[in-house]
Amino acid sequence: MLTFATYFYVMRKILSLILLLALVGQASAQLQSPEQFLGYKIGTRYTPHWKIVSYFQHVAANAPKTVKLQQYGQTNEGRPLMVAFISSEENMNNLEAIRANNLRLANLSRDKAAPNENAAPIVWLSYNVHGNETSSSEAALMTVWALVDPANTKIKEWLKNTVVVMDPCINPDGRDRYVNWFNSVVGVKATPRMDTREHRDPWPGGRSNHYNFDLNRDWAWQTQVESQQRLKLYNQWMPQIHVDYHEQGINEPYYFAPAAEPYHEIITQWQRDFQTTIGKSHAKYFDANGWLYFTKLRFDLFYPSYGDTYPTYNGAIGMTYEQGGGPAGGATALTEEGDTLTLYDRAIHHFTTGMSTIEIASINASKLITEYRKFFNRAVSGGFGEYKTYIIKNNPKDADRLQALLQLLEKNGIEYGTATGNGKGYNYFTAKEESFSVANGDVVVSAFQPRSAMVQALLEPKSKLSDSATYDITAWSLPYAYGLQAFATKDRINPTAYQKPAAVVNTTGDVYAYVIKWEGLQSAKTTGQLLQKGITLRYSEVPFEVNGQKFDRGSVIVMKTSNQAFGADLWKHVVDAANANNVKLYPVTTGFVDNGGDFGSDLVTPFKMKRVVLLTGEGVSSLGAGEIWHFFDKQLEYPVSLVYANDFSRIDWAKTDVIIMPDGNYRFMSDKSSTDELKEWVSKGGKVIALESAVAAFARLDWGLKSKKAEGDNSKDPYQALASYENRERDFVSTMTPGSIYKVQLDNTHPLAFGYPEYYYTLKMDDNIYEFMNGNGWNVGVLKKENQLAGFVGSKLQNRLKDGLLFGAQNIGRGSVIYLTDDIMFRNFWENGKLMLCNAVFF
Repeated sequence: MLTFATYFYVMRKILSLILLLALVGQASAQLQSPEQFLGYKIGTRYTPHWKIVSYFQHVAANAPKTVKLQQYGQTNEGRPLMVAFISSEENMNNLEAIRANNLRLANLSRDKAAPNENAAPIVWLSYNVHGNETSSSEAALMTVWALVDPANTKIKEWLKNTVVVMDPCINPDGRDRYVNWFNSVVGVKATPRMDTREHRDPWPGGRSNHYNFDLNRDWAWQTQVESQQRLKLYNQWMPQIHVDYHEQGINEPYYFAPAAEPYHEIITQWQRDFQTTIGKSHAKYFDANGWLYFTKLRFDLFYPSYGDTYPTYNGAIGMTYEQGGGPAGGATALTEEGDTLTLYDRAIHHFTTGMSTIEIASINASKLITEYRKFFNRAVSGGFGEYKTYIIKNNPKDADRLQALLQLLEKNGIEYGTATGNGKGYNYFTAKEESFSVANGDVVVSAFQPRSAMVQALLEPKSKLSDSATYDITAWSLPYAYGLQAFATKDRINPTAYQKPAAVVNTTGDVYAYVIKWEGLQSAKTTGQLLQKGITLRYSEVPFEVNGQKFDRGSVIVMKTSNQAFGADLWKHVVDAANANNVKLYPVTTGFVDNGGDFGSDLVTPFKMKRVVLLTGEGVSSLGAGEIWHFFDKQLEYPVSLVYANDFSRIDWAKTDVIIMPDGNYRFMSDKSSTDELKEWVSKGGKVIALESAVAAFARLDWGLKSKKAEGDNSKDPYQALASYENRERDFVSTMTPGSIYKVQLDNTHPLAFGYPEYYYTLKMDDNIYEFMNGNGWNVGVLKKENQLAGFVGSKLQNRLKDGLLFGAQNIGRGSVIYLTDDIMFRNFWENGKLMLCNAVFF
C-alpha cells in the first residue's frame, strides 16, 4: 500500500511527464522552416510534389490568420492543384471582399457599386509550369516561409497593402516525372559532369503534363485540365501582377523584365514602364550579390497564350522570369565558364526576384490599382484595337466549330451576342474590305467590354509585328483556327443576347436507315462510338438526295443490313449515341435515292472499327504525339494504342489498321528492310497517316512523294553575301516562318477533305512543301500563289511556299499513305484540323 508521500511523488512525476509531452506536442505544432519540416536544406535534393503540398498544408495550419490554402483542382494523374493566399491578418479577414472589389475595378462584377480604389494589389506567383524546370517550386518553399516567418518584420509591412497568391506547382505530373526519375539515377552525391545520365532526362522529359502538352502555351486555349481549372480561378481574381517562373539553358544568366520586342500594340505604356520599374528593383539585388542577368532579349510579349502575355492582355503586369538550369541542370552542373551551378543557386535567384516583386508591388500599390482601373475603363469606354466589332457567321455546316468557339470565349470571360443589319469590314476569307450583312444567330463580339484587349488579341485578322524575331507563332486569329467565315469592322455594333440552339433530341422509329451528316467533330465522335459497339456503318462518296433532304459527301449511314445481331436494340444504340453528342439523326424510309448513289451501290462504302496505333518514344516529338493522344483520349473518345517507334519490328500487323506517325525522326525509316515491311503491310490494306517531318521521311524514299525544290536566287548582286554579324538573328528569320496562316485549296471530293468547303486555313510552321503527285496519288490540299493571310513569312521563303502539295493521299495496293505536311492539331486549339484527322482515320 502506497504512503501519501509516495503517492504524491508518483503523481508529480506523471504530471511532469504529461506537461513535458504537451510542451513537445506544442513545439512540434509550431511553424517550421522548410529545412526543419523536410529535414534537409532547400537545394540539396529535389522535393517531390507531395512534400511540397505537405509543407504548404503545414504553413496554412500553423499560420491560419495570414495564410489560406485552396485546392482548385487535380491533374490527370490525380495530384492536387492548389494556391496559397498570403497577406496581413486584416486583409485575410476581408479576402472575399478584396476579390469582389478587384472584379469591380475591372468592370467584371454584376455589382455596379463604385469600387474602392484604395485597395491592396494582388500579386500572383506561378511556379513550375514546365515540370523539369524544377528550381522554382523549391523557391516557392523558401518564399512562403519568408512571408510567414514571425521574425521577418519588413515583409509583414509589405503584406499590409498587398495580397500574394502562390501556385507552388502548376504542373505536378511533369514535375514528379522528372523528380522521380532524377532521384532514381543520382548517386550519394550528384555530379556536375554534363555527360552523365543525370543530366539527360529520357523521353518524353518532364517538361510537359501527362498528355505531353506544354502548359505554358495553353493559357488562352485551355485545352488541358490543369489550365481549365487554374484559369477559372485566375479569372475570379484578376491580379495586378503575375509572374511565371521558368528555366533556360545552364549557361544563360538570369532573365527578368522588361521583355523583348515585339510587344503587341495593345499593351499600354504603363505596362511597359512598370516592367522596367520591376526590372530595376531586381537588378539592385542581383548587383549586390554579383549575379549575372539580362533583360529586353528573346522573351517577347506577343503570342497571347503564355503565362506572361495572357495576364498582360487581362490588365496585369505579366512577366516571365528565367533561371539558367532546366532539365540539364540536375542538382549541380558545370557551366561553360567552369562555374558550378547548383539547385540552391537556381532556387535562391528565383526566391530573390519573387520577394523583389512583392516589395515593388507594395511600394507602388496605389499606382498599380489606379492604372489597373484605367485599363478596364478604357476597355469598356473606347475598346482596344483598330476593329470595334467582330462578326462570325452562323453557317449550319459550321455548327460544331462555332459552338467550340463560343466555349472558348466563355472560358476567357469574353462577352458575345448577336445582331442584325449591314456593314462594311475586313473579310477574313478574301483579306479585303467588303460589305457584309449580320443575321440573327450570327455571333457578334464587341470590343467595348472589359476583356477588350483579349478580344483584340484573339480575333484580330492580322497582329502587327514591331519585330520579326519572335519567340512563337505570329498568327492565331480564331476565325482561321476554327475555320469560320468572319468579318471585322471599325464600326461599333451593339449586340443583343445570344440564344444558343436547343439540344438535339432524337427518337427511335420504324425507319430504313438513319443518316448522320458529316459536319464536325461531334459527327466523328458519334461515328466512333457506334463503331466501338461493333455496328457496321456506311458512308457515301458522293452527295445524295432522298425524301427531299440533301446530304453531302461523307454522310454516315446506319442500316439494319450487317447489324442484325443487335436486333431491336440497334436504333436505341444509335439514338443514344447521337443524343449524347448533340448530333441530329435524319431518318430515311428507303434506300432508293433521288440523286446520287443508292445505298446498295458501290458509291456507298461499308466500314468497321479501325484499330489505330500511334508511334511515340525516342525520336518522336513528344508534343506532336501528345496532341494526337489527347485528342483520341479526351475529345474523340476513341481507342488508340501507343507503341514506341523503336519497337517498330514488334508491331502486331494483324491487329493494326492505321498507323499514325507524328512529327519526328524515325530510325526505322532509314532501314530498307523495315520500310519494305511497312510497304507490304500498306499494300495489303493498311493505312499510314504521316504528319510534318514524318512526311519528309517518306519523300526520301522511292514511294513517289517528292519534296519541292527551292527556287534559285536570280539576284546578281555580288554584295549580297556581305551579311552583318549583328543582324544574324534577323537574317536567319528571313528564311523561316514562325507560324503564319495560309489558305489551302482543297479537293473536297476526296474523303480526306469530306466535311470541308473548298478551302482550309493552315498554320505554316516550316518551309516543307512537296511536288504535285502525278498519277500516283491525290493532291487534296495545295498551296497556290498569294494565299498567305496572316503572320510573318521570311522574304527568302515567300517564293517557295506556293504551287505545291501540303495534304495528299497515295494509294499503294489496297492501302494508302496520308500526307499531312502541317500540324493540323496545333496545340489542340486549331479546331479546323480535327475533322481532317478523323477523315484520315475513318474513311
